[in-house]
Amino acid sequence: MAGWGPGVGGHCIAVDPWFIVAQNPQQARLIRTAREVNDGKPHWVVDQVKAAVADCLAATDKRASEVKIACFGLAFKPNIDDLRESPAMGIAQSIARWHSGETLVVEPNIHQLPKKLDGLCTLAKLDAALAAADVLVMLVDHDEFKAIPGDAVNQRYVVDTKGVWR
Repeated sequence: MAGWGPGVGGHCIAVDPWFIVAQNPQQARLIRTAREVNDGKPHWVVDQVKAAVADCLAATDKRASEVKIACFGLAFKPNIDDLRESPAMGIAQSIARWHSGETLVVEPNIHQLPKKLDGLCTLAKLDAALAAADVLVMLVDHDEFKAIPGDAVNQRYVVDTKGVWR
């Protein structure tokens, strides 16, 4: 298991601790610190993606606009379709806003992109994303993604926040 991830999400874990902090700021310092660390994880992941794109550009003759990034997973936890307070959603949005090339999103549990990502990303099927992308970003360890053979990610630039492809 990986020692880091994109952060926690969902309708309660990502939100409720802030209510405790607001009610008891002195007694909830540890909770505040934990939430601040968690809230910073998506920024760290985006920085890792930027580094992977830079590595890809240095090793190939592609322009940045020609590099395709595929983000695997949008849900706040594996094998569900619930996107509420999902750090993966914010990460995909940040990548798509920053990156001049195409950003693909693979989320097997939805049939259309949420409004937040509509027009920024392309919802792709697993096989199509694996075939097209230069940079692979594992955000949610859905069972479908765990079944991807290692040779399918070889020769790619990988940011694996869940330890699936290590």
